[in-house]
This record gives sequence, C-alpha cells and structure tokens, in this order.
Amino acid sequence: MKVTLAVQRYNPEADAQPYEQRFEVTVEPTDRVLDALMEVYRNQDGSLSFRKSCAHGVCGSDAMLINDDEKLACKTLIQDVTENDGDVITLAPLRHMPVQRDLMVDQSEFFGKFRAAKPFLIAESEPSAREYIQSPEERQLFDDATKCINCSACYSACPVLDENPEFLGPAAIVAAARFVFDSRDKGVEARLDILDTPNGVWPCENHFECTRVCPRDIKITKLINLTKREIKRYREARGESTAEPQDGK
Repeated sequence: MKVTLAVQRYNPEADAQPYEQRFEVTVEPTDRVLDALMEVYRNQDGSLSFRKSCAHGVCGSDAMLINDDEKLACKTLIQDVTENDGDVITLAPLRHMPVQRDLMVDQSEFFGKFRAAKPFLIAESEPSAREYIQSPEERQLFDDATKCINCSACYSACPVLDENPEFLGPAAIVAAARFVFDSRDKGVEARLDILDTPNGVWPCENHFECTRVCPRDIKITKLINLTKREIKRYREARGESTAEPQDGK
C-alpha cells in the first residue's frame, strides 16, 4: 500500500518557522512508522532528522507525535494509524520541549527535572557485604515504575505543562516514586524539596493523558496520586503541612 508521511520540518538555523513536507512511500500494513521514516531518509531525503536507537521499544528515543498522539515510531504499525491505501500519517515533534531539528527535541529540561527527583537509591546506611533483601510483595509496590524508558511521551501529553511549564512533570514523579515505595530506600525526606512544592506533585489534575500515551502501560496517574498520599502521610506523622494548594488556590 502507499501512504503519505506529512512531516513537520524545521531547522532553527535556516527556517523562520516550521513547515510541512510530504513524502509518499510504499509500505506493508505491518511495517512500522519507523520503517517508513527510514525509507524516506535512505531514498528520498537524507536531511530528514529524527532519533532512533534500539528500534524495539526499549530505548524510547523515537517518541514523536503520530497523528497528533504521542507514540513510539518503532512500536506503531502502519495499520495502527491508517485505514485505506493513500492515507496520510502526520508526524511532528513532541510538545513542551524546544525543537532541535525536524522531529528531534531538546530534552535537557526534561532530564533536568528527572535528575532533580533523585532517581537513585538513598540507603539508611552504608552498604554492607550482604545484599538488601526484599519480599515479592515489597518489590511489587514499585515494580510498575521500573518500566519507564524516559521517552518523554507523558511529558509531551501532559495538559498541565501547557499552563505551567515549571511543573515537575509525570516522568520525574514516576522516577521518584520508584524509590519512594522501595523498602530499601530512606530518601523520602531528601526528595520533598522537589516533590512537595507548588510545582512538584500538586499541580497534577488527573487528566490521565500521561497514562493513556505511555508505551509501557505504566499507571502514571496512579503513581502520582500514591506519591501525593505518601507525602501527606509523611508530613502528618510529623505534624507538618504539605505544599498542596488549599481551597483551589
């Protein structure tokens, strides 16, 4: 079948604003959108810029807007986003991040927020010669959060960032939750300076867009709400207040 890729092109060094360029490609319905992009890159326009690495849905580098939805090009089949021969597939860069070129975005701020959430184990004491022991039940509490591949699809889809670009964002909160609910970690207090702030967990309004677009099916909104609950429990046990806005303010 033939499909048309309507790609947003933009080179900030040469273009005043983004523009659309169309490429017709012959594909199988079971080909991936990434295969169609590679066909354009190899045989039609070698200047087309996009990221890819593993091409198997593990690295997260080829996340983009496909028909205005955040998806991985390597996991999205042509038949998933078309119905008929000759259909148009629109491709654009992720939202809330500056465009570097074409479908590539600058993730510096995204990863800055991710690092600020201290996505590493903060143990109560220096490690001993023996391993930390966990039960299957303890592991299950944070297992979902370990699936994140930092593709930033959730960050792009989050409506809160439209109005509040300082919001920490869903991926960083998931990174923190992975350790907040880890029985070996004692770093709740250390993470409060980024989580329990006006731009930390509290701006989340439960739109569920992050959960909807996650290519690893992580229950992101649930993890954010569980993190809010854990912060409240921690503060209340110490007779402290959270930074959660009161009366909608």
